[in-house]
Amino acid sequence: MHSDKDSPEAPPDGNASPSAGSALTDAEREQIAERRLLRRLRRGDHRAFATIVRSYQQRVFNIVFRLLGNREEAEDVAQDVFVTVYQNASSFRGESKFSTWLYRVAVNHSKNRLKYLKRRGRHAGRPLDEVAERQMAMGSGETQPSYHAAIPRPDDLAQGRQLEAIIQQEMARLDEDHRLLVVLRDIQGLSYQQMAEVTGLNVGTIKSRLHRARLALKGALARHMK
Repeated sequence: MHSDKDSPEAPPDGNASPSAGSALTDAEREQIAERRLLRRLRRGDHRAFATIVRSYQQRVFNIVFRLLGNREEAEDVAQDVFVTVYQNASSFRGESKFSTWLYRVAVNHSKNRLKYLKRRGRHAGRPLDEVAERQMAMGSGETQPSYHAAIPRPDDLAQGRQLEAIIQQEMARLDEDHRLLVVLRDIQGLSYQQMAEVTGLNVGTIKSRLHRARLALKGALARHMK
């Protein structure tokens, strides 16, 4: 495939090439690489699409699963998210980070599926031991935690799974909007500005609602610790 535009020397769209003596930050390198990848995706490059899926699939699944609480539903919705990204790559104008746009798509798809499930009279949640089975990441979603750095004792493993199941259970009981903020901030590690871009809320509202959500979740978890 002709790739002169994607060579390391090619400047990003709309930007001048950095001077030879300038040093790019990690964020700038990420942005340049992202733009090149998106240019390839807009040209229908399937390898670029595969790279995007490989890079973001765990983070997208984490968001969707935490919002829906159902592994099968989350897998279906996550697939739909990437199909939407592929079909609508040309609509992304770069006003925000690509990952922010991707998360917005994931959140919107999740909300639509929740509405659908409610209309059908179905609850999204499934047996919560599936959470442990899937070994969901509790961090930012960038990488899976090192669960196997040491072999856990069976009783420790059981306690960890039980705690994870309780957390997911109580998160599912939060108001949908509050649950979303906990997922984006405390699980995915998004900045408040990114959260504002994903949700359309202002930062002050996000902080206020997140505070209430954390208090509610803390109180619910405390009842299990007695």
